[in-house]
Amino acid sequence: MAQRDPLAITLAGLALRTPLIAAGGTCGYVSELRDGAGVAGLGAITTKSITRLEREGNAPARVVPTKVGMLNAIGLANMGLDAFVEREVPRVRESPIPVIVSVAGHALDEFAVVAETLAATGEFAAIELNVSCPNTQTGRSFSADPASLLGLLRAVRARAASARLFVKLPPDMADPCAMAAAAVEGGANALVLCNTLPAMAIDVRTREPRLSRGVGGLSGPAIHPLVVRVVREVHAGVAREAGVPIVGLGGVMDWEDAAELILAGATAIGMGTATMADPRSPKRVAKGLESWVLTQGCTSITELVGQVRL
Repeated sequence: MAQRDPLAITLAGLALRTPLIAAGGTCGYVSELRDGAGVAGLGAITTKSITRLEREGNAPARVVPTKVGMLNAIGLANMGLDAFVEREVPRVRESPIPVIVSVAGHALDEFAVVAETLAATGEFAAIELNVSCPNTQTGRSFSADPASLLGLLRAVRARAASARLFVKLPPDMADPCAMAAAAVEGGANALVLCNTLPAMAIDVRTREPRLSRGVGGLSGPAIHPLVVRVVREVHAGVAREAGVPIVGLGGVMDWEDAAELILAGATAIGMGTATMADPRSPKRVAKGLESWVLTQGCTSITELVGQVRL
C-alpha cells in the first residue's frame, strides 16, 4: 500500500495536497498564481472577492506596512460578476490546484445572485462568503450578529443549494461560538477564521491617516495570537461536534504559526500577508509542517488537529 502524503487533507469533502490555502485578495483573480511555481506548497487558491457590479475600491494609499504586519483598505476592488465570468472563469480549469472563489456584497440578494452564478459554472471547488471585510461601509453587516449571518446563509442556500460554502468571519466577534453556530445552522461547510482586524495608522508628520480611508484591516503577526484563541474556542465549542472544519487564517509567517493553528483546531491554513511579502513562503511552510508531523510521531497532519494539551 502506498504511503499517504503527511500533508494531504480533506476539507469539507475537498481533497487538497497540502493544508495551505492562498487567502482571498492576495493572489488576484485566477491567472496570477496558476503556474506550478506560483502555487508551490499550496493546496488551494482563493480569489479576490467578487461583487455583482464592478468596484473601483478605495483611493490610494490602500496598503501600508506596519512594524507587525500591514494595513490594507482595498475596498473590494474587482471587475464585477459579468466580467469575471467572461474573462477569468475560463482560466480556472488551467489551475493545477483547486480554486475557491470569494464572494462579497452589500445585500442578501447580491450575495445570493453572485454565489448562484458562480456555483452554476461548475468550475470552483468552493464559494467563500466574505462577510468580514472592514474596508467598506457594509462589509461587516452580516457578521454583526448571529441572526444577520443566519439570514444571509439561508438566502444563499436558497439560490446555491449544492454549493460548498465557506464563511469568512472577523476576529473581533463578541461571541465567536454564537456566530459559528449560526453559520453552521445556515449550512456552512467550513469556517474561515479570521479576516483582518479594523485598525488605523497615522503619519505623525502630516497628522493624517496613512490610509486614505482612515481605518483599514490589520493583518500579519500582530493578530496571530488572537486568531489562535478564536480558532480554539470555535473548534472546542462548535466546530468539532458539528463536524465542520476550520480554515485558520491570521499572521501565518512560518510553519510554527501554521502548526499552532492546527493544534488549536484548524484543518487547513490560510496564508495572506506572508505570500505578499514572499510568494515562496508556502513552500517553506509546507516543508516545515511535514517535518513537524513526522517528529510528532504522526503519519498525517490531520492527527494533530485540535490536539493542544490543555
